[in-house]
Amino acid sequence: MKKNQLQNVFPVLFGFFIMGFCDVVGITATHVKADFGLSDTMSNMIPVALFSMFLLFSVPTGILMNKIGRKRTVLISNIITIVAMFLPLIGYTFALCIVSFALLGIANTMLQVSINPLLSNIVQGDKLSSTITAGQFVKAISSFCGPFIAAYTASELGNWQYIFPIYAVITLISTIWLTATPIQEEQIVADDKGSFINVFSLLKDKTILQLFFGIVFLVGIDVGVNTAAPKILMERCGLDSISAGYGTSMYFAFRTTGSFIGVWLLSRFSSKAFFKITAVITVLALLALIFIANEAAIFALYGLIGLSIANVFSILFSIALQSKPEKANEISGLMVTGVFGGAVVPFVMGLATDTFGSQIGSVVIILVCAFYLLYCSFAVRAESGTEEN
Repeated sequence: MKKNQLQNVFPVLFGFFIMGFCDVVGITATHVKADFGLSDTMSNMIPVALFSMFLLFSVPTGILMNKIGRKRTVLISNIITIVAMFLPLIGYTFALCIVSFALLGIANTMLQVSINPLLSNIVQGDKLSSTITAGQFVKAISSFCGPFIAAYTASELGNWQYIFPIYAVITLISTIWLTATPIQEEQIVADDKGSFINVFSLLKDKTILQLFFGIVFLVGIDVGVNTAAPKILMERCGLDSISAGYGTSMYFAFRTTGSFIGVWLLSRFSSKAFFKITAVITVLALLALIFIANEAAIFALYGLIGLSIANVFSILFSIALQSKPEKANEISGLMVTGVFGGAVVPFVMGLATDTFGSQIGSVVIILVCAFYLLYCSFAVRAESGTEEN
């Protein structure tokens, strides 16, 4: 990669760090449940508020991006993130937490829809998949840091909620850096008539449809493990909410490691076999999580799950973008719409947990999502006949 390309790539990759802020939803749901004495179903309304925004705003963001450009869309998302991060400090109520995370969901939707196509303005061809994976690595670092920052603010600053202004300052730095970076975007000629219809008509393509549901269930696994990890440790091992939060950190630590390794692997080896192997590992790890109650073993399983799903988003997204590069904005909006799986799956998890009276209900729902990924790892690649590497 040329020097000028690197200079432009770095501020965009830093945007993936902001994208990782949505993963603090897991530890937030745990704290809010304890602070307000909520049921699992009610506390899981926090991730529902966040991830339901992906269903509502992904396609409109793709249409907006055609009009104002990818870089401006990223910058607007950052501004909304900053506003969202200050709301819990105005008044710490359950209602305001819901509003804050709904705004964060809108901002994160806009960011995820626009940042991958923005990368494609700088990096093309075979390097795009590994660069998107590098972005996911940066996002994973952010996700990994979240529980530690929350624990630090709780123990050293006296209130875990101080994580929010810290995130606001980081977002401001990202905004200034990207604003100062010149990025040449191609001109998009967009037909406003029937834009929504045109975007969703892409689902008529069987491969795109399978990839879309792959994103839905992948994000369901990611948010599901993120949300359930502390609760499982509290239920089975008797840990407090702060100590149990390190289960989430273990998951994100290995997801970060997996993303780092994936940058190298996906640039050298076929993603077909890679996807299949990791899908099998995910299913086996979740099956084990249903039965195991040992603290060390549970931490190990969190790490294994994080490692196995770390690169699946990049694989699914890059296949979709490269299948119809002339429709990159529309496909990006459609694929990111699939992130609403992060709203649906935790809600169903909460119902299952309250019904069974145990977090086993949550794990079973996550396992169902993993079985779809296993199917997807065989069906999509075989249908598309696409080889990235």
